[in-house]
Formats: sequence, structure tokens, C-alpha cells
Amino acid sequence: MNDISEWPTDKLTALRLGRRLVAEVPATRTGHRAFVDVTPGQTLRDSEAHGQGWVCGDADRAFRLEHWEYDAELMDGFDYDIGAVLVASAEAAGEGELMATLIAWQLDPRRFTYPWNTEDPK
Repeated sequence: MNDISEWPTDKLTALRLGRRLVAEVPATRTGHRAFVDVTPGQTLRDSEAHGQGWVCGDADRAFRLEHWEYDAELMDGFDYDIGAVLVASAEAAGEGELMATLIAWQLDPRRFTYPWNTEDPK
């Protein structure tokens, strides 16, 4: 696992289109759940495209990765962020740095999915 081809095509396309992806990971404490999200950076081209009703693909996006841990009992409500802990965060200047960060965090890109397919409270 060391190149961008490890991403499933649909997920890599989603990232290039500016869509956030999420993976559930083991929590560090009992009664908690943890998620890592990859959020593509937005550009001026994205804003222009959105204003015209379309989505702009970009293979040169930057990314923000965040690893959050939540109290499982609060995840279903509006207060999911009470007691939430940011375990780690990173910026990746492009797809290569994104893969390097995932390797450092020991995460397989195939674990990521669309947010609506997870119980990530964000």
C-alpha cells in the first residue's frame, strides 16, 4: 500500500470531486467510537462550479485528515460533540501526501466510505 491506485476508483473519484470520506477505527476507550475523515480542500474553481450548478474534479487537491473520538451514548443527538476528542489531524498537499499519511496512521484506503454509509455524527 504505497500509491494512490490502492483507492477504489469510486472513492478516489469522490475525493477528486471534493467529497468527504470516512472510516470507523477502533476507539481508545470503552464506550467510545472513533472515525477518521478525509476532507478535500475546496478551491475557487469549486466555488465557481457550484455557482453554475456542477462539480469540479481536481486531481491536485489538498486534504485534511481528522481522527475524532466520541462518547457512543451521545452520538445520536445534537450533543455528539460534548466530550469529543480530536485524536490526530494532518494536512496533505496532494494525493501522494494523503497516501503517506494513511500509511503512517496504518489505515487502508479501502476502509473509507461515504459518510452516509457510516455512523459518523458529523
